[in-house]
Amino acid sequence: MNTAERLKMLRENKKLSQEEVAKLIGVDRTTINKYESGSSKPTRKLQELAKLFNVPIDYILCNMAHPNNPETQLYKEKAINEPKDLKKFLDQTEIMFDGEIYNLTPEEKEMVMQSLKVAFYAAKRANKRKKDALKK
Repeated sequence: MNTAERLKMLRENKKLSQEEVAKLIGVDRTTINKYESGSSKPTRKLQELAKLFNVPIDYILCNMAHPNNPETQLYKEKAINEPKDLKKFLDQTEIMFDGEIYNLTPEEKEMVMQSLKVAFYAAKRANKRKKDALKK
């Protein structure tokens, strides 16, 4: 299962139309259609989709089993051990981006952490595909 299929499944399980999901997360219905067809990735709306469907972002991205699956607890235990340098970075009171200084709220720090996790897992999958291709 990929992210597009997972989003469609989550929407159908909640008995929501694409139009309803679009309104709930603040996008056009065609955007939801693109997410579900795989022609577009829900990068900017992952947080809203996870909240709407009451699942972790990693579940939407197919990086983990369903939250009610016992395998998930093992995943959560591993996820707690985030790199110290990254936690230190996020605990700073000011972060500079594009020459501007930002004071992040705890919620914003969590969003940054989630975004970095998404990037990490995407890079990890890409590296695995490269290694698998070299083995062939």
